[in-house]
Amino acid sequence: MTEQRTPWTEEQVRALAPDASSLAAARKLAGRWRECGTADNAVWGLCQGSGAKPYQAIVDLDGPAYKCSCPSRKFPCKHTLSLLLSWSSGHVPVLRAPADFAAEWLAGRAVKAAAAPKAKAVPSQATVEQRRVRVAAGLTELDVWLTDQIRTGLAQTDRSFAAYESIAARMVDAQAPRIAEALRRLPAAVVTTEHWPELLLREYARLHLLVLAHRRLDALPEPLQAGIRTHIGYPTPAESVLAEPAVRDRWLVLGMRVSEEERLHTRRTWLRGRTSGRWALLIEHSFATPNFTGEVPAPGHEVDAELHYYPGAAPLRAHWGTRHGVPEPFTTIPAVGGTTIDAALDAYADALSRDPWLRSWPALLADVVPVLDDNGWQLVAADGTALPLPAGVHPWRLIAVAGGHPVTVCGEWRADGFDPISVFSAGEVSDLETEFPTETTATPALAELVSVALLGTARRSADNIAVDSAVSTAVPQHAGEPATRLLHTAALQDLYLRGGQLPRTASKPQPAVDDPRPLLPRPAADRLSRLLAAKSPFLPEWFAAATPFDFRLPDVLCVQALAAASDTSLRAPLLRLAGRRGRWLAAHNPAWAKLVDEFPGDTSTSLSDVSTDHPVPETGGVGVGTPAAHDVWLFGTAGERKDWFARTRRADPAAALAVLTAAWPKESGPVKAELLALLEDGLSRADEDLLERALDDRRGDVRRTATTLLNQLPDAAFGARMATLVASWIRVDDDGTVEVTVPAEVDAQARRDGITDGTDQPKMRWDTPDSTIKTLHQTIAATPLGAWAPIVHATGDTTATTALNLSLPPRYAKAIVDGWVDATLAQRDTAWARALFAHATPTEQAVLRRRELFTLLDTADRIDHVLDLDAHQLNELHAILPGLDHPWPEPVATHLLRLLSERARTTARQPHAGAGVYTDRALLTAASVHLPIDLAERITTMADTTEDPAWQQAFHRLAHDLTDRATMLEELR
Repeated sequence: MTEQRTPWTEEQVRALAPDASSLAAARKLAGRWRECGTADNAVWGLCQGSGAKPYQAIVDLDGPAYKCSCPSRKFPCKHTLSLLLSWSSGHVPVLRAPADFAAEWLAGRAVKAAAAPKAKAVPSQATVEQRRVRVAAGLTELDVWLTDQIRTGLAQTDRSFAAYESIAARMVDAQAPRIAEALRRLPAAVVTTEHWPELLLREYARLHLLVLAHRRLDALPEPLQAGIRTHIGYPTPAESVLAEPAVRDRWLVLGMRVSEEERLHTRRTWLRGRTSGRWALLIEHSFATPNFTGEVPAPGHEVDAELHYYPGAAPLRAHWGTRHGVPEPFTTIPAVGGTTIDAALDAYADALSRDPWLRSWPALLADVVPVLDDNGWQLVAADGTALPLPAGVHPWRLIAVAGGHPVTVCGEWRADGFDPISVFSAGEVSDLETEFPTETTATPALAELVSVALLGTARRSADNIAVDSAVSTAVPQHAGEPATRLLHTAALQDLYLRGGQLPRTASKPQPAVDDPRPLLPRPAADRLSRLLAAKSPFLPEWFAAATPFDFRLPDVLCVQALAAASDTSLRAPLLRLAGRRGRWLAAHNPAWAKLVDEFPGDTSTSLSDVSTDHPVPETGGVGVGTPAAHDVWLFGTAGERKDWFARTRRADPAAALAVLTAAWPKESGPVKAELLALLEDGLSRADEDLLERALDDRRGDVRRTATTLLNQLPDAAFGARMATLVASWIRVDDDGTVEVTVPAEVDAQARRDGITDGTDQPKMRWDTPDSTIKTLHQTIAATPLGAWAPIVHATGDTTATTALNLSLPPRYAKAIVDGWVDATLAQRDTAWARALFAHATPTEQAVLRRRELFTLLDTADRIDHVLDLDAHQLNELHAILPGLDHPWPEPVATHLLRLLSERARTTARQPHAGAGVYTDRALLTAASVHLPIDLAERITTMADTTEDPAWQQAFHRLAHDLTDRATMLEELR
């Protein structure tokens, strides 16, 4: 028996996931495992799925290798990943021997491992020679086609998809598939690229050079021969690669990128040896879906393993050999192998000299700063040297991580610039989520060659073209066919320019200011990223739980946060999390520039920060605290000023009012109304004078904000004026009949109070052009509810009930009830809310606002109302449940679970009774968001005792969501 294995860390398990969706799905399976165990080199378990028979999952830790009875084509599948996550968290017990189903599979693997490997069929020499003859014939036709294109002129030739497909099909027949791939990419590039003539000339010259090399293949060194065969598309069996010498090292996974072309998904993974500094590239393919094996560790991990390089003059692509350990995260990258800009250019030139058909070469650049200036995107080193990035690459994640500070960047150097793939900073590798560059820029040194190719050598001479002296020496003038000579010249000139490129120079930007707040923990940051991507309903709870900690986002998440901040409901918490780095980043991106003024200020400056050591001059007779606070209020952005004023208002309402009153004459723009709205926090009669001044403001939004706030002050003069108007317009007879007389035009004082603001409300809200309806509604909504007692001849708590039992005139009935609802919500009157909630309202608007009225009821009244609802009133239940506190009170939660359990039993007994899960999906979704998280175990028990499979799965999902929320909150602590 072998020694018991130490459980892998969660990081190691995450590294095995074939994609993010598999890992997310695996987390949702927590709690579905039974009969799990680990012994020796194996972990196994049974996972309950949607069917009656559970899935059998097994992991051989020595491979690692995976087995699951599910139909998934991903390896490892979500069940296997979930099993490993359970093992990692200590939830899998250690047993003496594997379960029978696991032992059977492990024994089969042992037998296969002990068996002698089957001999692979080796193609005969005649077969090899036959293929070479076929390839040579096809390449001869290709060369004729290429020279015809140059002779006729690129402007005159057929550049349609059909034309390229024809010659590409001939290359397939000639067994040169890699050349066919290159030809099939050209028509799309021609259509989408402005500088298509240069692109075509480069590609034609490259193919022409490849044809020439194949003609004299036997005279070339063996490594170069192998590289030429690879570029043409000769097969390279895995057995022959594994026969190459093994290179053992601790391989750092520095980057990974997935691309797709004609439903073929390709994953490229860049590795670098910790000791040797040597690069390796792993390439995997998956058709139709990006389902890749989990044997490649995730970026940021290293593994002690052997690699076997594919033969070639500049070997880069490799195949996995023997592994000597499991992937582990790394926090340092050694500088071996060269990490400067000069070293990257030298390495590329050396590789190009050995393999002229290379399109790129990996590079690691240490201590570089990404810059966006007049010359485009660049990476600038400490000495001022710089490398350009390809056109069309916008690495905002790189900019976010760097923040103007030096970082280490992994990427590829190409003919048109450095293509960044990942960035290493603070001990972590972050994927930049960039795609392969598709845009190109013109190369002036090729302009004359392109001009001749565009017109054609039949119309313009290919002699005496200005090229570098080394190129002109290599290509004799006036010798050979002009089109062939032009292709020779273009190929050599292109290689000369690519291999001899020198670095630029550039200046570094002003870096972002450091944010002293604590960093959001990694698990919580990953969680937030997933929640934002899914637009999860758990986001409000996450933000509420995170607010007291005042975390800052990891820099790499700032891009996602700023993009998600387009949703105004998420903007405030996201901008606070993004903090200084987010504001710096937004200022550099025109798409986010409008967010700069909305960022909150630092929490270190508020009016309450009074300092006797550093007195600040008074403004309008009001001391404004510390110098820092004074600067924020006078010179900060709109967002900083609003945030400062809000915090000051909470700390000292009177002082905040004094500051705003002093600054009021000079305030302008939208921020004026936004600052005024902040007086709602701690609103009192002391604010009345400023609010009355605001009623005379020229801006409509300021006037509307003032009336909204004055409406919340029933004892204010504004309310008295509204009560006077209502009393003069409405008369209640002794029999309860209401007579309403509203003038077509109101006086100047009423217009000042905002009664006539807006013109479309009657048409939109009550489907009538009658402006007196709007006038009456606005006045009632602004009238203190206490003023209705004398009007309706009622006293005390009976006012609301009496008013709602009046016989209202049909013309104004809806406007009157809507006015009462609006006034109740503004003044937060519990007695009126209780009466309106219970009243059968005659207006659609009041029905839609029942939930808001419900929130004003006492907690006990709200709970009692919910408990009175049965399984036949789930629509009403779903409508008002959001009006409860979060999480839902225990009696409500218990009642809801009982109702859902009844629905599940009804479905099991009567499958067509209309009580299926689909009918109640909205209620189940709300329950997953608001139920107390400690009910997960109880709901799991409900699932296990439920007979209907759909409800069983729904209860399991609900239990998982509660567990997930519990984990979400724990990650923040």
